[in-house]
Amino acid sequence: MNKPPSLLSVRGLHAWYGHSHVLQGIDLQVEAGEVVSILGRNGSGRSTLLKALTGQVHCRGEILFAGAPIAGRPTHDIARRGMAYVPESRDVFPTLTVEQNLLLGRKSGRPPEDGWRYDDVYALFPSLEKRRKVAAGSLSGGEQQMLALGRAVMGNPRLMLIDEPTEGLSPQMVEQVAHYLDLLRQRRVAVLLIEQKQTLALELSQRVYVMGRGEMVFHGTPQALLADQVVQRDWLAL
Repeated sequence: MNKPPSLLSVRGLHAWYGHSHVLQGIDLQVEAGEVVSILGRNGSGRSTLLKALTGQVHCRGEILFAGAPIAGRPTHDIARRGMAYVPESRDVFPTLTVEQNLLLGRKSGRPPEDGWRYDDVYALFPSLEKRRKVAAGSLSGGEQQMLALGRAVMGNPRLMLIDEPTEGLSPQMVEQVAHYLDLLRQRRVAVLLIEQKQTLALELSQRVYVMGRGEMVFHGTPQALLADQVVQRDWLAL
């Protein structure tokens, strides 16, 4: 029996900012329902990779999502196909309420019966329900992160690309994000995660990539990474 194609398959991906050649031939796979983390130091190219996958930077190479080529497609088309992106900057709409922001995350048409709804998001992040009629611009940084994560799932994505979701958050907020990521895994939503907190990333992931200087320098299980002292020293230690 032939193996079904990976949900996301990347081959030989290069990307540029102007004349700066940032990604230098990236290969990457994410299977349906899988959590995969990308670790690396700041400046290694991790955020550029997520932007390349979502059509936000000029790139060259093969990107297949659910078997279809998406390299060069506009960002809104990639989102409609089921890939959601939560940037580190959060990018909520500050003058709209919490509930209006969540509504913008929903695709047109009737949501599937097993899709994500307001109640699901509010159950995950109770503080958002209390402030559902409040303008998003008045939320704390942690609450805006919750809102960005909640808005992303309202579109019922097949794959979530999440960039540094715990950056600058309190320990309590970090716990809520960890619970959110674990629930995505339970509901078989695939996740490609950039996370600076290595312990959290390794606890949640089935596989791990390590990036350095625009290339993949390691790929394996969390256990294999923990056992590889050379990769830890050369590419992750501060």
